[in-house]
Amino acid sequence: MVTRVVRVLRAAAVPVALIGLTALAGVVLGRVYAGDLLTRLVIGAAVGSVLVSVATRRLPSWLVAPLSVAAMAGWTLWSLRLAANHAELPGGLLEVTADAARNGIPRLLTAMIPVEPAPDTVLVPVVAAWLAGLAGAEVALRAGRVLLGYLPPAGLYAAALYAVGPNAEPAVGATVAFVAVAALGLASPPSTATAGDDPAASLTPRVRAAVRLRLAASAALGVALVVGSVAVLGPVVAGQVDGRPVDPRRYVEPPQVQTLDENPLIRISGWALHPEQKLLDVSTERSGAPVPPSDDASPEPEPGASSGPADTSGGVRIRLAVLSDYDGVTWRVGATYRNAGRILPAATPPRDSTVETVRQQITVAELSGRLLPAVATPQEVSGARVAYDPASGTLIRPEGLTPGLRYAVTSAEEHPDSNLLATANVPAGDEVARVLRVADGVPDPMRRLAAQLAEENGAPFARALAIEQFLAEHYRVAADAPSGHAYPNLSFFLFGPRNGGGQEGTSEQFAAAFAVLGRLSGLPTRVVVGFRAGGQGPVLAGDAYAWPEVLFDGLGWVSFDPLPRPKSEPRPVEEDFRPTPEDPPPSEAPAPTVEPSASPEPVAAPDGPPNSGRPSTVVLVGAGSGGLLLLVGALLLTLLAMRRSLTRTRLVQGDPGQRIAGAWREVTDALRLAGRPVGDDLAATEVARHAREALAEARARRAGGGPSTPDSAAGTGDGAAGVSAAAGAGAAAGAGAAAGVSAPAGAGAAAGVSAPAGAGAANPDVGSVDELAVLLNQVGFAPGAATADQATRAAEVATGYVATLRTARPWWRRLLWSVHPTPLRQTRWPRRPLRPRR
Repeated sequence: MVTRVVRVLRAAAVPVALIGLTALAGVVLGRVYAGDLLTRLVIGAAVGSVLVSVATRRLPSWLVAPLSVAAMAGWTLWSLRLAANHAELPGGLLEVTADAARNGIPRLLTAMIPVEPAPDTVLVPVVAAWLAGLAGAEVALRAGRVLLGYLPPAGLYAAALYAVGPNAEPAVGATVAFVAVAALGLASPPSTATAGDDPAASLTPRVRAAVRLRLAASAALGVALVVGSVAVLGPVVAGQVDGRPVDPRRYVEPPQVQTLDENPLIRISGWALHPEQKLLDVSTERSGAPVPPSDDASPEPEPGASSGPADTSGGVRIRLAVLSDYDGVTWRVGATYRNAGRILPAATPPRDSTVETVRQQITVAELSGRLLPAVATPQEVSGARVAYDPASGTLIRPEGLTPGLRYAVTSAEEHPDSNLLATANVPAGDEVARVLRVADGVPDPMRRLAAQLAEENGAPFARALAIEQFLAEHYRVAADAPSGHAYPNLSFFLFGPRNGGGQEGTSEQFAAAFAVLGRLSGLPTRVVVGFRAGGQGPVLAGDAYAWPEVLFDGLGWVSFDPLPRPKSEPRPVEEDFRPTPEDPPPSEAPAPTVEPSASPEPVAAPDGPPNSGRPSTVVLVGAGSGGLLLLVGALLLTLLAMRRSLTRTRLVQGDPGQRIAGAWREVTDALRLAGRPVGDDLAATEVARHAREALAEARARRAGGGPSTPDSAAGTGDGAAGVSAAAGAGAAAGAGAAAGVSAPAGAGAAAGVSAPAGAGAANPDVGSVDELAVLLNQVGFAPGAATADQATRAAEVATGYVATLRTARPWWRRLLWSVHPTPLRQTRWPRRPLRPRR
């Protein structure tokens, strides 16, 4: 009886060891999962795979694999159904299985920690555990190779450690248990002999002694190899104990938003033109009480000019996207989304804020994209599989939104203590550098406006409130205002003529202008796109709007509403903001007096002797004239040196884009000096055509001997006043790059830009101006794409054209050309960008 029990225990040692080794992989992987569902499913797969191999041990080996795989399919389907019910995912078993099989591996490696045990995150571990148990059992039990049979469970254990990476504490206990279980199986290897038989019993004593000696030698050699391996590899392994494991998630691309969702701010103007479009159906309640509908159905909330931070009483603010990155052209989401389950990572609320629970039932109507609307900050989501960005607290549905999609969200809405805002500071340093960054190219009027508002208000909250009040009191909302929030668009919105479309816009321009002015004032800001709606009922396109937020120490992100009050009449910007004139360039300094001052000549006494100590009148006049000539000569030389320095700076210094823009300025300055200034309503190609006409006309007059065109003061008039960095560049920026669009095909490639047909080297001074216009459009539409060769080519084209146009002028105008001060006053880009034309 005892012998039979011993034989049973010896026979069961290896299967138990294989089950334990495979199950420990599930224990290790379960450390990054929410709950213990995954661990239980992996243990079940380990037990089932090994028991199927034990039960079918007497069958032919070719039958074991099909039977085991059939049993694995049943266990896997049951596991997927259990995980789907646990995650409350809709859909049938076939749909859930197909989705999990298609996306299991990437979702497992991009899932947010802790991982929700959903069908797509449990499929791979369950199947891998079953296959590892099957392979190990067949090798160890059927072939009698126990140590070789340990390789599949050991590989599964190593894969689990790698998948966990640095996202959990070191698995010291599980690793020790793994070694102990493996040793237990090795101590009791399975035997293929008949019960009670001794393999060496039929051998002679001499042969039996030889066999035992050989076995002892083999055992000694094995022990020596193990000890040697430990001695060699031990220090290496010990040195990696404190090392940080590699996280495989960095090699897998997380879920991405669509291009339309990367900058949803540009959708505001489209929604404003179709305010009756139904986007969502929403039902909300706060802390157990339904949210009453808002009395004001308008999407334009009361500005903070009267109440400070945005007030959400009488409704809810549903967040769609948070935009933190701005490059001077486009605001972008820039978020990193990770697959998440129903329970989202809990965010730590600011210490001086209160938290209110808001529950929402949302049904998607005509809203498109992947961004999933929710009240900030979501804590639990059911009814839809989501990906989550903890930094912004926003959600996406990787499969995209579909009409009829219904989901529930529980959010923790934060309310800062308004009594502490007046004395609150704003954070600084690398942690908030992203929301403090100001891209290059800020128009000077915007900098001066931000400086003026900051000088008058010292505290951070006072600065934010001043910006909010300034926008609310001086600008008006226009639903048909064109979209765009690049620097030229914002400059036109802030300072453009009221009768020409300036000083009006949608909430896109209000929020973007607030955020840029805030960053210029030292405030960490961002832009949020969402909806303002009542607690119950539909959410229309007219409810969509954007608002800015400012980050305060201890209070978190605080919302502001710079939109004007309904039916309020804005005051002209000029009443409160008069741009401080810049320091005049040397050419605008008061010129010395040309005519000497009239002074009475001394009258000698009739009878007195002449005053020999005073210089005569002839000497005084001669000295004055000589000094005047020297002064005028010095002034002309100074102007000549400044003009040459300006040309060299434009064509040689800076990056290729700046040099191309400088070459264009040389052309437009030449047109201005030739009496043919261009207006700021012309595109670059139109300016190039104007340049060709000007040169052809000058050549015709020169050849015909007719009178030349009047100089028109070489730069006076409205057309010349606004053109410095190319009117075409302004149009391109306003109508294209400024609006956040990419460079159109054919706008010039980075490798080189070909001149138009007929504009080759045969006539570089005329046709090549078109080539320069193409290069300028490339700089406007695709900043940073220009090359040094293109910049060199632009300098050659501009130099050739200017020289040709100057040669066609009369000799005395050619002399004045080099010292005329007009280009020195046009060293900046136009202050007022062109309004995009539709």
